[in-house]
Amino acid sequence: MALFDLPLDELRDYRSESVEPEDFDAFWSKTLQEAREHNLDARFEPVDTGLTTVDVYDVTFAGFGGHPVKGWLTLPAAAEEPIPLVVEFVGYGGGRGLPHEHLLWASTGRAHFVMDTRGQGSGWGGGGGTADPVGGAPAYPGFMTRGIDAPENYYYRRVFTDAVRAVEAARSHPLADASRTVALGGSQGGGITIAVGGLVPDLAAIAPDVPFLCDYPRAATMTDRHPYREIGLFLKTHRGRTADALRTLSYFDGVHFASRGGAPALFSTALEDQTCPPSTVFAAFNAWAHDDKAIEVYDFNDHEGGGPFQEAAKLKWLRSYV
Repeated sequence: MALFDLPLDELRDYRSESVEPEDFDAFWSKTLQEAREHNLDARFEPVDTGLTTVDVYDVTFAGFGGHPVKGWLTLPAAAEEPIPLVVEFVGYGGGRGLPHEHLLWASTGRAHFVMDTRGQGSGWGGGGGTADPVGGAPAYPGFMTRGIDAPENYYYRRVFTDAVRAVEAARSHPLADASRTVALGGSQGGGITIAVGGLVPDLAAIAPDVPFLCDYPRAATMTDRHPYREIGLFLKTHRGRTADALRTLSYFDGVHFASRGGAPALFSTALEDQTCPPSTVFAAFNAWAHDDKAIEVYDFNDHEGGGPFQEAAKLKWLRSYV
C-alpha cells in the first residue's frame, strides 16, 4: 500500500490524544511492588547447543505473580568479566525460539538475553515455552482484549511486569554489567521495550523498532490489520464499551511510558506500515522524555521496517552507549 498516514512533516509534530490515567504511576508502582514480593529466583542452566563461539543458558525467573518465565542468555565464549547487556523482547505471537536464532548481539561482545512472552510462542519462529496461567473475561481471539474489562486483569500488565523482571534477572548474572543495559525489540517487542524504558529508570539506551502498543485510540480506528483490529472486532460485538476499553488500554499505552523515558533512544518506523501506523510510532517517539533521541524512517516499507538495515543502524548507534 502507498503512503496512507500523515505526511512526514506532520508526523514529526504529531501528538497522541490518548488520555493518561491520573493513577498511572501508582498503578505501575503497586504492580511492580507486588511482583517483587516474589523471589526473583533467576536460574541459569548451561545448554549444549553445538555452538562454539558462544555460551548459552536456559533461564527461568519469576515474573508477574511469581509465575515462571523462560529466556535465553547468550554470552561470548571468551567472556570472563562483566560485559554490556542487551535485553530483547520479541514480536507478537513469537517466543524465545531456539538459541541459534539469537547470535547477533553476542557476536558484538555483549551479553544477550531474550525473553519468552507468556502465552505466545506459537505463531512463528522456533516457538516458546512460557504459559500464562491467568484467566480472564471474554476476549476476541488473540491477546489484545484478554482481560480488557479492567487494567488489573489486562494481559499486558503481566507481560510488561515480566519484562521488567527479565531485566532484573539478566542483570543478576555475574557476567552482565548492569550499569550498561540496553533494551530493544521490534513490533510487540518494541512496545514492550518502550514500557520497560518508562519503568526501569537506569537503562543505558533503548531501541524500539516499528513499535506496537502505542497510541491505542488512533491505532484502533486507523488500521484494519491485526493485531490492532482485535480491539475493533471485540467492540463490534460488545457495543457501547469503547470508553471502558480505551480506559483499560490507557494504562498500557506506549505514549505514557514514553513520557517517562530516561534513556537515549533510537526508534524506527516505516511510512507504509499498516500494522503499526507511523503516526502511532511518532506519538511515542515525540513523547519520549529523554533529549537524546532519534528515529530512522523507511519511506517505502511496510511492517518489516528497516530489517537488516535497521540492525546495522543499531549496531553503529549503540557504540556510543555500551
